Amino acid sequence: MASPVDTEWRGRWATSIASRALPEVEQLVAISSPSGDAKAAEEIVALASTMLPPDAEIERIPCSSPAHAPDLVARLRGTGSGRLLLVGHLDTVIAHGSHRGTARDGDRLFGSGTIDMKGGVALSLGVLRALAEVPTEYEEVALLLVNDEEFRTEPFAHGPRFADFDSSLCFEGGERTEHGTDAVVVRRKAAAAIRVDAAGTAAHAGANPDAGRSALLALSALAISLAQRHDPSGPEALSVVPTMMRSGEGINVVPGTGELHVDMRADDEASFEPVIESIPDRIDGVGLTVERLRLWPGMDMAEAAAEPLERAAAMLGRPIVGMPRGGASDASNLAPYVPIAIDGLGPLGAFAHSPEEHLLVDSLRDRAEVALTLAVALLDG
Repeated sequence: MASPVDTEWRGRWATSIASRALPEVEQLVAISSPSGDAKAAEEIVALASTMLPPDAEIERIPCSSPAHAPDLVARLRGTGSGRLLLVGHLDTVIAHGSHRGTARDGDRLFGSGTIDMKGGVALSLGVLRALAEVPTEYEEVALLLVNDEEFRTEPFAHGPRFADFDSSLCFEGGERTEHGTDAVVVRRKAAAAIRVDAAGTAAHAGANPDAGRSALLALSALAISLAQRHDPSGPEALSVVPTMMRSGEGINVVPGTGELHVDMRADDEASFEPVIESIPDRIDGVGLTVERLRLWPGMDMAEAAAEPLERAAAMLGRPIVGMPRGGASDASNLAPYVPIAIDGLGPLGAFAHSPEEHLLVDSLRDRAEVALTLAVALLDG
């Protein structure tokens, strides 16, 4: 008997997913949903729920981060074998005041969260709708949409919940090789974030400045010192990037307090500890205290993903290449729990987290076809 998920089926559904994805992305982006805003999260979860297949079982589960709106899980039950998890996030890093709605310029759809990752969410919803048509091909397919991926400081809560799944596809922005070949993400760096609090002595900047101990100067010196450890081309692929600094209460006051945030990435999370241990307790009389905000594991699925990528490429009739990417994602958090985790199934685009963020509209169909075919290959395996 011929498989119901043949070339014609995949092509038909890729076209359908792409045609719906553009208006769905526009609707999702129209809702500003920065991490931590529970009201906005509830609004966008409600919208995403209307895009699910009618047969999906909807569940709201506690978010990994306290005081956040519950995350969304949608499940399809089938009569076959194999469990596949689709993963995305609905939050963005963009605050309400900086939010940008969608605007089309040729092949580019601009807007806050278009590529990170509301475009990927639209494709994941489409893949779920496609699989709802063929329940004989799986035992269970689930879609997890979280509300805190962009700024989560608590451990990821959902890994054990999906430990009995066979594989996972995460829909962060897609890839192509320099030669234009379709690609997905099979390796990601570990990521960490720290905050350094400074406690100095405030003083009048005009009348008695030397009585003060400047938290601002101490944190500035520390930021420069830590940045000198930045070596992304080195043996550990370590990046150390000071990202935010706050200090000062008045234009005529020596700053007595302040804080510095630092983002770090590396192939191995063990590379972060020497950086943290290098931070002194004091600089020029200013006390320094380090708080570890988050630690995300690395992911290396190059070997585990090789065979399903080869089978998917054979079905698709063109290569699919596994590539590394530096940024962290929830694929990394799921990798310790599922045998195969593959990322980068979203559309193509650029400039995530910036005013120029956009996705490439013409990539939607090709990327939908890649995601569908890889989903079928994983379930068939």
